[in-house]
Amino acid sequence: MQQEVVLAMLAKEPSHGYQLRARLRQALGPLGDGMNDGQIYVTLTRLEKAGLVASQPAAGLPERPDRKMYELTPAGQQRVADWLSDVSWPRSDLAEFHLKLIAAASAGLADPLAIVDAQRRELLRRLRDVQRAALAEPDRSAAGLLLEGIVLRLQADLRWLEACERNWTRKDQS
Repeated sequence: MQQEVVLAMLAKEPSHGYQLRARLRQALGPLGDGMNDGQIYVTLTRLEKAGLVASQPAAGLPERPDRKMYELTPAGQQRVADWLSDVSWPRSDLAEFHLKLIAAASAGLADPLAIVDAQRRELLRRLRDVQRAALAEPDRSAAGLLLEGIVLRLQADLRWLEACERNWTRKDQS
């Protein structure tokens, strides 16, 4: 679980872990279904140790004395503000994949075209799953927009794999 996402959700209002998990699931739609309670609580513990959130016993819950309410500290508020203003794009793992192709070919460990083909099959499987989930989302939902972004990214990665295949096919022919 990305810490900044948890911090941003806490920026709205203090919450206990269960409330936070429910809000994340609602915001992420089907992508939030794979999230387990443990991820949220581990992330909250790390954020508290880092001084980005503070906790106190939840008031009005005598039957749950262990339940904590979490809220942002000033440092947590600053981290959210910095994260929201950051315009860097996430590091793509395509360079790592290409290095895998080069290493496999150079060392004679595997056929780069077979690696490309296996990767293509996996991306097509993911694309099919994400498209199915996107179709199930209501129009203009936040989760639907997120799923559309994933679909477009997967389609771009598939086009890049086609370029890799063309490149390695030419290398094999020369």
